[in-house]
Amino acid sequence: MSRFAALYADLQQEVQKVLAQCSRPADAVKILAVSKTFPVDAIQEAYDCGVRIFGENKVQELTVKAEILPKDIQWHFIGHLQSNKAAKALQYAHWIHSVDSLKLLHKLDRLAGEMGKKPVILLEVNSGETSKSGVDYALLPELAAAARDAENLDWRGLMTMAPLTDDPAKWQQAFAKLRKSRDELEKSLGVNLPELSMGMSGDLVEAVSEGSTLIRVGTRLFGHR
Repeated sequence: MSRFAALYADLQQEVQKVLAQCSRPADAVKILAVSKTFPVDAIQEAYDCGVRIFGENKVQELTVKAEILPKDIQWHFIGHLQSNKAAKALQYAHWIHSVDSLKLLHKLDRLAGEMGKKPVILLEVNSGETSKSGVDYALLPELAAAARDAENLDWRGLMTMAPLTDDPAKWQQAFAKLRKSRDELEKSLGVNLPELSMGMSGDLVEAVSEGSTLIRVGTRLFGHR
């Protein structure tokens, strides 16, 4: 068994353990392998171990990798997306986790229509740190209503990053707040939002216990950058 295969198996076992403790279904969480900054060879090794969803945060890097690697990979764009790079992101990304403004939403919707695409999007919500991207909770209802009405975007849920702290209780609070907001939006807008992208290598236990459906894991699989 390769080093990656062993790390991936350990991660899967941990996720299954947390899911069982929370009485959630065994298939409730998908592992998104965050491959940003790692070379094509590392991604190919992960692919050979059965991984099919990968996350990138720079459009140029995504473009290069998507051109080279197997075409059945599902690429997730997880970084801050500048509107002038939206078209290129849509060309290669199947999911965009980081929609955080009306300007970006409307541009993606228009471009996707012109390109004949319907990508999955998530709205990124700021956990309370000004240094991070994401829409403020106060502005989320307006952005959510626009996402619901977008004709060429498949809006499936929310994304957040935990606050920068060593206190797991604060991570849990942030994830619980996102889940609660998702539940409220489902009721107020009459939509189904099955996806919550939250949790990374260090805080995935708290995220999974609060309802995450997508954990974004890089360090624990590929090592430190």
